Amino acid sequence: MLSKLDRVLAAIDAANEKDPNMDRDDTGADVPEALLYGRRMSAELERLFGEDVADVLKIACRGQHIERWKIARSSYPEGRTGYLTWRRDQGRAHGERLAGLMQEAGYDEVDCARVGVFLRKEGLKRDPQVQMLEDVICMVFLKHYFASFAEKHAFEKVVDIVAKTARKLSEGGRNRVLQEFELPEPLADAVRAA
Repeated sequence: MLSKLDRVLAAIDAANEKDPNMDRDDTGADVPEALLYGRRMSAELERLFGEDVADVLKIACRGQHIERWKIARSSYPEGRTGYLTWRRDQGRAHGERLAGLMQEAGYDEVDCARVGVFLRKEGLKRDPQVQMLEDVICMVFLKHYFASFAEKHAFEKVVDIVAKTARKLSEGGRNRVLQEFELPEPLADAVRAA
């Protein structure tokens, strides 16, 4: 019999398998984008913090982009305000969807509410578990998505994004970035300055 956690993770994966957008995994196989992202998030959480973390954090990591394709960025205005509104709406929708899956699996109201706190990033820099989620998000971005992002943007924008990403990281997370990634000096300087 599956545990509550395993049932929720399986439900997240089943939902994300329906993502019409595909991405290539490390073996070169095409995988639904949200499914691959969730698995990368879970793997990075375990790598950074081990297995002994709260179920709610494991669920938030795996489901951070649950059914992300359902709220299209193109349905919001261009520019920073439209982008931030889209991200806020995504976080709210993902939190509600995960809370529903958790409730179905038998989690209590406190845990169901807590997953939304994580995905809305409430208490970033003040709540250690919200900060752990943010560190995982940033490391997954840098490991798996940064190179393709950097190819599409001017170097000045890339430096700006690295600086913003570094500011979101904990001090330990910034130190890991400097140790684990070979960054050109302007990017490393942006991380150090954060």
